[in-house]
Amino acid sequence: MASLVETWPASSDGDEAATGPFTMDAELAPNRSLPNPAFNVLILTVAAVSFFSGILFVSMGAWPVMPFFGLDALLVWLAFRVSYRDGRMREYVRVDARDIEVTRQHPTGHARRYRLPTGWAMLQHLNAGKHDAQLAIGTHGRWLVLGSFLSPKERDEFAAALGDAIARARRFTPQEPGGELA
Repeated sequence: MASLVETWPASSDGDEAATGPFTMDAELAPNRSLPNPAFNVLILTVAAVSFFSGILFVSMGAWPVMPFFGLDALLVWLAFRVSYRDGRMREYVRVDARDIEVTRQHPTGHARRYRLPTGWAMLQHLNAGKHDAQLAIGTHGRWLVLGSFLSPKERDEFAAALGDAIARARRFTPQEPGGELA
């Protein structure tokens, strides 16, 4: 099982932002399959089952069990809250003729920006189609892993779209500013 370690350094805040025309301007976000109303129903169900099971054990004389049922419900709630917080992670990928810019927006609000030259960038898709697949872009032995939170199918689709965008960006020749025609 081959895997890459991310080695591409983040850009400093003083770098200028990429300008178009873009051949790709994508936003990647993790999937969350349980919407908020369903989350509320699930937590209420878990809490009710825990409460009534705890009451049953208390009525049988096993009162020390009751706090553990409450702890179970609390841990389920906490696990979902952490999952929803991680769901706010975003990766923005922009490809133009000059640069590939990747901005990672962490759930805490902290953002990191990475910039790679389009002309030198190599796309590597390890273990394509498998659960442990990795999509990385790099140059000169340094790599940046993209979309680690995507499903294997989504990662394959994004790899194809990114490869196409890089190829189109390399073919793009900017128009020189011209003067008047005589």
